[in-house]
Order: sequence, then structure tokens, then C-alpha cells
Amino acid sequence: MNTRTTDHRTPSPSFSPAPSLPDGGQLCAPYAEAVLRHAGRDWLRLNVPGHAAAPGSDLAGLFGSRITALDFPPLLDGIDLGPDTPLDRALALAAEAWGARRTWFLTNGASQGNQIASMVAPALGRTLVVQRSVHSSVIDGLVLSGLDAVFVQPSVDPEQGIAHGVTAADVAEALERTPDAAAVYIVSPSYFGAVADVRAIADTAHAAGVPLIVDEAWGSHFGFHPGLPANALSAGADLATSSTHKLAGSLTQSAMLHLAEGPFAYLLEPLVDRAFRLVQSTSASALLTASLDLARRSLVTGAAATGGSIEAADRVRRAVRALGRFTVVSDGFHAFADIVGADPLRLAIDTRAGGITGHEARRRLFRDHQIMVEVATDAAIVAVIGAGSAPDTDRFVEALHTLPSPLTTAPAGTGTGAGAGLGMLRLPAPGATKLSAREAFLSPGLVVAAEEAVGRISADTLAAYPPGIPNVLPGEVITAAAVRFLQRTAAAPNGHVRGALDLGVTRLRVVA
Repeated sequence: MNTRTTDHRTPSPSFSPAPSLPDGGQLCAPYAEAVLRHAGRDWLRLNVPGHAAAPGSDLAGLFGSRITALDFPPLLDGIDLGPDTPLDRALALAAEAWGARRTWFLTNGASQGNQIASMVAPALGRTLVVQRSVHSSVIDGLVLSGLDAVFVQPSVDPEQGIAHGVTAADVAEALERTPDAAAVYIVSPSYFGAVADVRAIADTAHAAGVPLIVDEAWGSHFGFHPGLPANALSAGADLATSSTHKLAGSLTQSAMLHLAEGPFAYLLEPLVDRAFRLVQSTSASALLTASLDLARRSLVTGAAATGGSIEAADRVRRAVRALGRFTVVSDGFHAFADIVGADPLRLAIDTRAGGITGHEARRRLFRDHQIMVEVATDAAIVAVIGAGSAPDTDRFVEALHTLPSPLTTAPAGTGTGAGAGLGMLRLPAPGATKLSAREAFLSPGLVVAAEEAVGRISADTLAAYPPGIPNVLPGEVITAAAVRFLQRTAAAPNGHVRGALDLGVTRLRVVA
């Protein structure tokens, strides 16, 4: 068990007072408003971006002249350059809204936040205690940082073939055998909306003298309505990645990283700041940044609209239960000790119960009904409702129930009928770890046929995507079960394997 005696409350030399907040507080969007004012002036633009906001350009023709007019580069005096800028104030408002000591705006998604969080850990120890079902960007962070990892296995629903979370007891056991632990890294909520006991895990990590980092990519809206779970920072997390574009309403690829005002704040802040500068674009998009400012304002001031979104999701669940053909995945969450709550804006529907795979249901909803859902597995589809949005839920329920009916009525799991015929694909157990992620990734590699890769060490991260949870890590032994899983995933409608060398996963890169 880690028994560090470092005083994490020693003030950091990089600490500076927070900028003054605007008089309107959370009703303002200081950065977005400043960019809008700037675009309203008569500029002759002889700088980048090269489109120069020309009204007759192809970009203006497709997106509209307002978009190109707002597309400014960074380092503009009075916007993000100088003391107490609109960007400074927007960041301070975001930190206040999420209960953070400090917030960073990210323009390369929550993946960038996960990479930053992984890169600060080497200053704290040599080994990251990490949930095995983290997003692939966390593994990318291990490659960048060179950290070793001790993996905590999540619970797995064998019927659904999905991974959930980890318990405080699981984390405590891993910390006991990791004397050089740098931090604990978990995911909450999961892709299917399962919420972990962040408070208990935070207490466990802090008792061992290490911070808790939470990939809260799918929980950026948490804490902004009484019907939503509390966010990770309020439950004791020290650093949380927030994929704000997912359910909180900012533009795709925009996200935030939040640092708690906790026992590790002074230690982590300068480390995060340095790592942020290392991986943040020097040409961060004003459009993405402004959308983060606006999303924060909408969340803080839009509790009533968020309540309407929760009710819309509840209507879908009630209808699915009443009609009886399909089932609601979260109705079974109570069976797992690691789950203490669920995101009400996530709609995970077991389609296999109604005689159709999730992949096929997603394909037909897209093709025949012009309905897009977030992800599909063999067993289920996951739809999401953004906080504040009001989709046509009746259209979704009707389309779902016009999907092809099962050929027989035998229940899934009995060995006959629809459930068995659909060929449930179970998650493969990970292979043994032989090298660190960085060692394997940077080692000389060799591309071989997939069947020849079995038993060899992977040089790449391979993840059924979405959700992007790695099934094979660099440094892990490739198993026959993993190859079968990835090839079947790739062959499914809309199936994709992130990191694969070809669409069919017929070749794999191994350590030479």
C-alpha cells in the first residue's frame, strides 16, 4: 500500500488568483460573446485561417458565412490574449459550474483529457492502477507516459456481453499489490450508463495516498438536475475528463478537464498545465471553444429543459416495458455490486429479447427510418438524449417496434429460438500482459495473418468501436477468442475495430 507523506497542500509556484467573474455570472458566455463581437467588425483578414471568411468560398456556401466569420485563430488581443480575458472568465465560470478548482477547455475531445491525465501520473509513481475497460485513449496515454499498469477487471454482464465498473474493494486489492502506484483511474458512467461508487473508490485511493482520476466522458451533464447523478468531483475525484459534446451540447470534438479543490490540487495543477500545453493544438478552434462556453451556460440555466429530456427518456423506457417485446438493460443493473446508479438520459435497449441483433436493429433504424442511435452490440442498441433536447420519442418507439419480428418465441438463453439463433457474442477475456504498453508500441513490429498472431504479443491497441474499450492492448498476448470477437465485430453491420490494419481484421501487428 502506498504510504507517501508528501504534503500535497504545499502551494504551487504556478498558482495565480482566479480571474474575476462577469457581473451576470453563469448567465453570461463571455468567450462566445467576445468572439461574436469580434466577428461583427469589418475585418480585412490577412492571417490564418486561409479561407479569410470570404463570403463566396465553398466553406461559406456549405456552412454559411456566419461560421467562417467566427472561425478565428487563437492569440487575439482582448479575447484570449492579455490579463483577465473573456477566455479566462469562461474557464472560471466552467470551473464554478462543475465545482472545480480549475478547468481546461479541450479541442481534441475527451481523448485529449485522458492523455493529459495519463501523462501527469509519472510524477506521482511508476504504475497506474486502471480499470481494464477504460477507453482506448487512456491506453494511448500509457504509451505516451511509459507507465506500467495494474488492471482492475470490471464486472461483466454475461447476458449482454458488456463491461460495467469496478468496486472500491477491487481497487483496494489492486493498491495493496502496487506499492509504487501513481493514481487510480476508473470510468463512470459506463457506455451503457452504469454509475460507479466514486465516493467509496475515492476514499480508497486517498487512503493509499494516491489521487483518483475519473474518465467521466459520458457524464458531463451530471449534477445539473436533481434527477441526474452527482458528478465525479463532488464525489471525491481529483481529476475528471468531461466529454462535453456528448450529452452537454457543445460541438463535436470539444471537451473539458476538471481539477478538484482536493488534497492533490496543488500537486496536480502545474503537472496538468504542462501536459495540456504539450498536447493542445496551438491553433485551437474558436468555434469549439465558444461552444463549450455556451454549453456550460445552457446546462447551468437549463434545469427545466434537462428535466424534460429526462422525462422523454423515461417515456421511452415505460413504453418499452409496456409493449413487452424488448427489455431495458438498466433494469438489470441492481444485480451488479459495482453499480450504484444509472444515467437516465441513456437508453440501452436489449433488442435480442425481441429477436433481432443490436447491429441489425441499428442498421435498419438508420436505413429504413432515418433514426441514428449511438452504438450497437450483438445484444443491444444504445440511444442517448442530450441534456436539454426534446426528440420525437414516439417516432423512435414506433420504429423500434416495427423492426422484423422474431422467428420463434423461445426465450434467449434456452438453446433454441431467437436468442440462441442470434449467436450472442461474448466479450473475450484479456490475454496475459508481457510488456508495458509503451514498450510494445515502440518495439520493432511484424505484420502477420490474424491466425498466426494468436499467442504473440500485440503491438497495437484493438478496440471494437464504439464504445472504444480495448479488447487487446499493446503488450498483451493475443488470444484466439479476441481474434474471433474482433473479426465478428468487424463483419457486423456498422462494425468497426479501432486500430485494425484492415477492415476485416485479417492481419495484426505483433512485437517482432
